[in-house]
Amino acid sequence: MRAALILAGGRSTRFGDRDKAVADLAGTPMIRRVADRLAPVVDEVVINCRVDQVDAIESALSGFDPEPSFAVDRDPDAGPMAGIARGLEAVDAPYTFVVACDMPFVDPDVVRLLFERAAGHDAAVPRLDEWYQTTQAVYRTEEMAAACRRALDRGADRIVTPLDELDAVVVDGDAIESVGSLDTFENVNTVEEFEAAAERLGSE
Repeated sequence: MRAALILAGGRSTRFGDRDKAVADLAGTPMIRRVADRLAPVVDEVVINCRVDQVDAIESALSGFDPEPSFAVDRDPDAGPMAGIARGLEAVDAPYTFVVACDMPFVDPDVVRLLFERAAGHDAAVPRLDEWYQTTQAVYRTEEMAAACRRALDRGADRIVTPLDELDAVVVDGDAIESVGSLDTFENVNTVEEFEAAAERLGSE
């Protein structure tokens, strides 16, 4: 059994007044595009978000199979590592693919590779050059949740911090490109990036 945790609780400060998680991206809410790409790969989907987002996200994911569950932030401004911990604590599956809601080009073949690489370890995390892609990685659910909580208790806020405690496998760009595209890591932070993504998706 495999799970996906979609992180949607960020404030989207560079995106204006709209919640980018449910913004219409070439005819489909962005979070639905992410979920649809994950559907062939996972058996369980959990959404981490703020309480004020639940209704809109629930509507955006109407009819999605498997039916998603929600892990609502207890502190809506505690940052992405707190969101990961909260979300993972709601997951039943032993391994979870964690992805941000603003990554509409996430590649299911890359997700499969990360699950395969994570088997027998605590994490499989892509690293392009010196940058870890912590919000498009597979983690052993209970171990990562606990490591995040310990890091938060120490006052840490960088998502890479829990990796110091975990048996993590690094997956490089060549391995990613052997099965898919590095476009999988593109995220949409600004209105301009959103418009560019909509244009690409509209022409597919």
